[in-house]
Amino acid sequence: MKTLYPAATTELEYGSPFQLLVAVVMSAQATDKSVNIATEKLFQVYPDALSMSQASPEEVESYMKNVNFHYNKARNVVRLSQLLLERHEGQVPNDFEAIIALPGAGRKTANVVLSNVYGMPAIAVDTHVGRLSRRLGLSEHMNPDKVEQDLMQVFPKKEWIFLHHSIILHGRRVCFARKPNCPGCLMNTFCPRIGVEEVAPQPRAHNPSDTDPPPTV
Repeated sequence: MKTLYPAATTELEYGSPFQLLVAVVMSAQATDKSVNIATEKLFQVYPDALSMSQASPEEVESYMKNVNFHYNKARNVVRLSQLLLERHEGQVPNDFEAIIALPGAGRKTANVVLSNVYGMPAIAVDTHVGRLSRRLGLSEHMNPDKVEQDLMQVFPKKEWIFLHHSIILHGRRVCFARKPNCPGCLMNTFCPRIGVEEVAPQPRAHNPSDTDPPPTV
């Protein structure tokens, strides 16, 4: 994984701890690509907790139309901005419990923010991390919190941040939910492929006589 993804990090685009927090809250059951499209304009208008706290949920929602559950997420984002001002002077706290106390923020949100912003060892379990952990036999659980605990027992703390970032990238690029590219995976010699029912077929070797047009003179 370190060979494939030596600089693995989040693919969410942000310019401050506050913006990362908002982006992660928006990313629940949505793709990073859709979130990045929305936040490009959203953060131009509401770049910090102060400006976001003064917006109406309807105004914020207008920038999130392409993101799943934008109605609830807009309200969470406005409210968490208000709470950041009330409780933390508008700053994202370096504290797990304080983050999960914010609307729309759970363990994954806190772990993403704390690991990326403050460098705190943490494992953020999303659908990719859960899926690959089960396929690799690292966890048998569907519950993200239990998967997180299993991974923490297997890997040293110094590897936790890289671990979840690299697994997410591998899940997006190789170990797909449907038809994973097992033939093209560097772990195919030892991965038990638990729960894998269908594998992407290997590309057939190219035979010029099959499809190439006759050469011109």
